[in-house]
Amino acid sequence: MDVLLLLVRLVLAGVFGLAAVTKLADLPGSRTAMRDFGIPERYAGPAGLALPLVEFAVAILLLPQATAWWAVLLGLGLILTFIVGIGYTLSQGRTPDCHCFGQVYSEPVGKSTLVRNAIFAALAGLLVVQGPDGQGASVVGWLGDLSTAEGILLVVGLLVLAGIAGIGWLLVQLMQQNGRLLLRVEALEGARGPESVPAQPAAPETGLAIGTPARAFSLASTDGETVTLQKLQEGGRCVLLVFTDVNCGPCTSLMPEIGRWQQEHGNALTIALISRGSVEANVSKQREHGLANVLMQRDREVSQAYESIPTPSAVLVRPDGTIGSRAALGAQAIRSLIAQATTRSLPMAPAAANSHRAAATRPPSKVGEPAPAIEFPDLTGDQVNLEVFRGERTLLLFWNPGCGFCKRMQDDLRAWEENRPADAPQLLVISNGTVEASAEIGLRAPVLRDQGFATGRAFGAGGTPSAVLIDAEGKIASEVAVGTPAVLELAGRTSETAGQTR
Repeated sequence: MDVLLLLVRLVLAGVFGLAAVTKLADLPGSRTAMRDFGIPERYAGPAGLALPLVEFAVAILLLPQATAWWAVLLGLGLILTFIVGIGYTLSQGRTPDCHCFGQVYSEPVGKSTLVRNAIFAALAGLLVVQGPDGQGASVVGWLGDLSTAEGILLVVGLLVLAGIAGIGWLLVQLMQQNGRLLLRVEALEGARGPESVPAQPAAPETGLAIGTPARAFSLASTDGETVTLQKLQEGGRCVLLVFTDVNCGPCTSLMPEIGRWQQEHGNALTIALISRGSVEANVSKQREHGLANVLMQRDREVSQAYESIPTPSAVLVRPDGTIGSRAALGAQAIRSLIAQATTRSLPMAPAAANSHRAAATRPPSKVGEPAPAIEFPDLTGDQVNLEVFRGERTLLLFWNPGCGFCKRMQDDLRAWEENRPADAPQLLVISNGTVEASAEIGLRAPVLRDQGFATGRAFGAGGTPSAVLIDAEGKIASEVAVGTPAVLELAGRTSETAGQTR
């Protein structure tokens, strides 16, 4: 019996030790798991670090007889806490990744997770009922009592286990290397263009059927703004929903392209990322790649509603609120969907093809229309109305301090402001960042704060940086210019050119 209890202690010590080491090797994932299980964002980081440290302490204290009972009490408390937390999460209809053993083994929680933890709880309970003095043989004492033959068998067994562990480690490394090679091959195929990629067998159709109503949602952006599907559809554009995860390697490799697509196709297509992971990690990716419209789902509630679970994947929503494509799974499929969406070659539901043809065309020009009324606080908190600028041509610049393209444009704007052409319009910056972030733009021009991007959408802007020209009479005098070259070209127009309409 003493040997059996010792083996139970060693098994639990191994489980807690492996869980601790793998979590410490992936602290961002541990923090994300804490947040996904309902821990407030401000506490998710400390909790994600504290848990593996406690698990490591339990693993170490399980080995000596003197501390084993106290360690198993603490371990049983952790396991029961896991069971209660997982059970509550499942009762809410959520299935976040357990992150039980870091990146070595992590899967959405389910009944199997509860069963596994129940088995560990039973083993810990067996030790608890034995009391402080009934924790089995001493690790050192048990080894000393072994005969020569038993000692040889033990050494052989340990070598076999070490060999199995080594093979497992090599398999993991090979799988990771294979994944990296696949990403490189995919990137090369994308660079060669779709015409040079060999034809592949047709993949089974997934996601919602074309022509069915899109699923409504309401999510928080990385700026804290509440964004709905209806808000994304403002301006009469198609909306491309891209489902990503901050810990997904293929998603990360695709993000530079997503940022470029948002810049190049912002006038015709609104691209929104439906992402998972911590807000901090997503903000870091957003700033690195100049992304806009990054929305946070707590678990997979939106991707499940669209029947598009894998990441990365994407689906197109038409201006009339119906599904415009089956789910595109993987980077290459998303690239193909972008190409179709921007060339207007998407399939339509047969019954809806004629009635929705007009909705799929480019939004009508707003040039010559009165500019929408806007009134927002400046950096000092004073409310400023666009009417203040009546009588002089005004360039409205839509800005996001977290947008990488905006940051790269700052020096050009400052140089333009230092050597502003005589006939150039006055500049008014509309920023959706905080006061501190908006002040870092470093321009003499007034900066108004519109954290909901309502002004940009009212003028037909789909991303940042973008701009539109208002004439002296308060009418829209240009189409929306998207990207640094187009904005600077609009800022440098002569008064005669600026006044022309189509």
